[in-house]
Amino acid sequence: MAQHDSAILLTGATGFVGKAVLARLPPEKLVVVGRNNISGEHRYFVKDNIDKSTNYSDALDDVDIVIHSAARVHVMNEANSNSLSEFREINTEGTLNLARQAAAAGVKRFIFISSVKVNGESTEPHKAFRNDDDIISTDPYGQSKAEAETGLWQISSETGLQLVIIRPPLIYGPKVKANFALMMKLAKKNLPLPLGAIHNKRSLVALDNLVDLIITCIDHPNAANQTLLVSDDHDVSTTELLQTMTRAAGKKPWLLPLPVSWLKLAGKLMGKQAVIDRLCGNLQVDISYTKNTLDWKPPISFEEGIQRCFIKEESL
Repeated sequence: MAQHDSAILLTGATGFVGKAVLARLPPEKLVVVGRNNISGEHRYFVKDNIDKSTNYSDALDDVDIVIHSAARVHVMNEANSNSLSEFREINTEGTLNLARQAAAAGVKRFIFISSVKVNGESTEPHKAFRNDDDIISTDPYGQSKAEAETGLWQISSETGLQLVIIRPPLIYGPKVKANFALMMKLAKKNLPLPLGAIHNKRSLVALDNLVDLIITCIDHPNAANQTLLVSDDHDVSTTELLQTMTRAAGKKPWLLPLPVSWLKLAGKLMGKQAVIDRLCGNLQVDISYTKNTLDWKPPISFEEGIQRCFIKEESL
């Protein structure tokens, strides 16, 4: 990694992505903003909330780069906590508030960790999302990120603040939570699941690959004012994903080749159609623009990324 002379402000340092970014940055050049103090050589500023009224004037002194990874994500099994207004409060209004103050303080570049959900929930077969596709998100989380992107471009045009937007698909790595963590548990149990004949294609990104791109964007001249998609550059089916995870867990894959039409019927009868649609649907991103613009490629392979999930989990 290049030596960065400017101070870097990082939000979301206790989160899944932010914590990994924190580990890669030189602490003497780092300013961290969050709800709880994190010990280290970096400067730390406690902010109870990241919303439209948060004051960052103390934290932005001598900062040239902001990496904004803090966000409100989906709250599992709490439907009332997933309203668009609640997502907007942090993901949209909180982001734009920070960006306005950053621009006023003389920050040069604002790196925003967005989401591929800005593009939509799925792709047609053999058609991947591109960085210049229209925004069509209907998901509240994705919509709040999309509105943040629109507002950030407006701030950038008015102030000259360099903007870098990074849209990752599903991120996986050690200590991952939610659905991917459930799949890891299933892989370790190696149950005879009826998921052996799913031929979809989905893009994923290993945490290490995403962090490498974020670090690259700190001072890469070609990253300025770009929207960048990111993935492992190796799309897989749900069946291939489970097989790779099972092998990484040290076991021989045991998946039953049940036709997808049967899975969809079962999902409909059981009221789990949305779950089956995600398991069997496509969501691909084309990262050729990112690779060509930055002369960058994911440093680790999909297989290595999956192996690190299990190896690092066992060592904890």
